[in-house]
Amino acid sequence: MDLFEYARRDMLEKEAPLASRMRPHTLDEVVGQDHIIGPGRLLSRAILADRVGSLILYGPPGTGKTTIAQVIANTTGSRFVQINATTAGKKDMEEAVSKARTALGTESRKTILFVDEIHRFNKAQQDYLLPFVEDGTVTLIGATTENPYFEVNRALVSRSRIFELKPLSKEDVSQLLRRSLTDPRGLGNMSVSADDDAIEFLADIANGDARTALNALELGALTTMPSEDGVIHITIDVASECIQKRVLGYDRDGDNHYDTISAFIKSMRGSDPDAAVYYLARMLYAGEDIRFIARRIIICASEDVGNADPDALTVAVSAAQAVERIGLPEAQIILSQAVTYIACAPKSNAACNAVFKAMDAVKNEPTGGIPPYLKDAHYSGAKDLGRGLSYKYPHDYPGNYVNQQYLPDELVGRQFYEMSDNGYEKGMKAWMNRLRQRK
Repeated sequence: MDLFEYARRDMLEKEAPLASRMRPHTLDEVVGQDHIIGPGRLLSRAILADRVGSLILYGPPGTGKTTIAQVIANTTGSRFVQINATTAGKKDMEEAVSKARTALGTESRKTILFVDEIHRFNKAQQDYLLPFVEDGTVTLIGATTENPYFEVNRALVSRSRIFELKPLSKEDVSQLLRRSLTDPRGLGNMSVSADDDAIEFLADIANGDARTALNALELGALTTMPSEDGVIHITIDVASECIQKRVLGYDRDGDNHYDTISAFIKSMRGSDPDAAVYYLARMLYAGEDIRFIARRIIICASEDVGNADPDALTVAVSAAQAVERIGLPEAQIILSQAVTYIACAPKSNAACNAVFKAMDAVKNEPTGGIPPYLKDAHYSGAKDLGRGLSYKYPHDYPGNYVNQQYLPDELVGRQFYEMSDNGYEKGMKAWMNRLRQRK
């Protein structure tokens, strides 16, 4: 490295964004992801033993994929080469592989090739790396925000361990923000203070993305005038402005959370799609967990729409699966489709009430005996006990129906499922009435 290159790197390090400067150098400094790099976990043991094989780090932005790769580089004795799939071409990969071969042959030193955004490589580029991963010329560490089982070459996936990173918790992000205020690598030399509610707001609104929260905190520190005592004071208003989000009265663990979800569900139940999608937007804006929202939509589809529109449950379940696959921001479109469908669907809680009535009978009334002809007759000796005898198989009768008692004697005539006259259930009710008339 010549003098000019050294000066360039030194300047970049000093001027790097706060999130970059605060990247941990050792395992002990890493916050979050305890399920893969906590004490005693497989990856942490491999790092400490310098036995890291090829792996793919998969997770949302700002969860520590690059951080873990750099910790591996700092902790192990391997050479570390980093390329970004969005800008690297075949020439860059050939150069990396060539130098890895030289280091392995002349120094007996392994090379870790870190490929950021590996899903951006096309199939040919991924195939090029395969033989060098196979023979150990390079140890591949790929980072991706996309599911590697869909976006990365199967051959590479089969030769790598997949580690899924989770969004950081609010507490994790808050810890990183507080650390950056005192660490000399961060804002420790700038006399910056931040109110607790500002820290909590940034940690909450970042939705598990540490980079977003740290960048907002740095922007506040660089653009806020010091007070008379020379301290830069970050308030919640400053934090809100820097993250470009209005402070919304919404606490995921407080009354606003429960009030908003209650209004959301009642709006769907009350067939008001405009109110329902408004409360959906409030929750999304405040950073509510999209999986939580999707679960509530599923419940509403079954509890409040029920058999008045059986497709409502299908739409809700499909939306929940799609949300898991797609993530934000596109997930808001999927949720909106499901919410408006449920809100506009005909309503019936008859199926919901049916199970509650039946449960009440089971809990509070004597347990009736199952009619013998309904009991299992598929074991030896069953017929000798009278099991299954005289059972009438409905498909042997006209219209696939025959009059037959199914409830215990003690409950004959009880009706738990009382159908409405709404939507598809109206047709079901008419059909059942015709069957009952045939009796």
